[in-house]
Amino acid sequence: MIQVVALAGGVGGAKLAQGLYAALPPDSLLVLVNTADDFTLHGLRICPDLDTVLYTLAGLANPQTGWGIAGDTFDTLEMLTRYGADDTWFQIGDRDFATHIQRTQLLAVGMPLSAVEAELGRALKVRATLLPMADTPVATLVDTDAGRLSFQDYFVRRRHSDNVRGIVFDGIAEAAPPESLAPALAKAEAIVFCPSNPLVSIGPILAVPGLRDLLVRAPAPRVAVSPIVGGKALKGPADQMLATLGHEVSAYGVAALYQGLIDGIVIDEADAALAPRIADLGMRVQVAPTVMRDEADRKALAQTVLAFCARIASERGQG
Repeated sequence: MIQVVALAGGVGGAKLAQGLYAALPPDSLLVLVNTADDFTLHGLRICPDLDTVLYTLAGLANPQTGWGIAGDTFDTLEMLTRYGADDTWFQIGDRDFATHIQRTQLLAVGMPLSAVEAELGRALKVRATLLPMADTPVATLVDTDAGRLSFQDYFVRRRHSDNVRGIVFDGIAEAAPPESLAPALAKAEAIVFCPSNPLVSIGPILAVPGLRDLLVRAPAPRVAVSPIVGGKALKGPADQMLATLGHEVSAYGVAALYQGLIDGIVIDEADAALAPRIADLGMRVQVAPTVMRDEADRKALAQTVLAFCARIASERGQG
């Protein structure tokens, strides 16, 4: 039975998802994953955030990068380069290629993405449920001083060096939450917003028509973990994006983006002084170590988040 629903994208989201997976009984976790980073390359459908969460929960992720598969080789990519291919800027390992090939083949015979991910998870013996935010394609487009860019062009090819002036989720109007999400949220005991980029990892999930309403109606406490610590993103361009889009680059700025949607937020000890301001937004605040350097840190943070959710539920008379 699903007890916890986590919203995640990117390496930070995958790390806390792994912590929750370790802290909970088997089959108790559903991870709702951003798919607006997905794209097609080499004729293959690539789902970076889904793959990062999948590999992390399966114990396969590269510990140095947080993405890709540990010990992977890049012979296929090197051969493509020899053939003169000009699209080898996105690093795909040989075993990673296998994931994309299998996914593309299953999608080609009409299997929805949610069913494809369930099959990939079973094959890698992951007992958590990995659910894409939608079965239909959504693409994040980034408006920059250099023009409108696809997300992977901005993020990987150009190394997120451009100032972001706007974000568009192409295809979002046609998207819908997976059918299995509503009953899972109705029964969940906790809903966790992982420390993912609030603009381009959690933002697309919340933009799926009807999904925000499902979250608001869910009876479980909703708690976020700030991905900004000491005014900086631990990984990726979240701090830069917040700044250029006019948001405060702090745990308070993250909390303000989630105002009205979450009951509480976990912020790092480095940001303890922000707690009173965040509380004025109408949410509870838990101060705790949030930097996840190893698996023990991930599990400890997960346990802190779950205890925080339980305390909120108890205070509301749900415990």
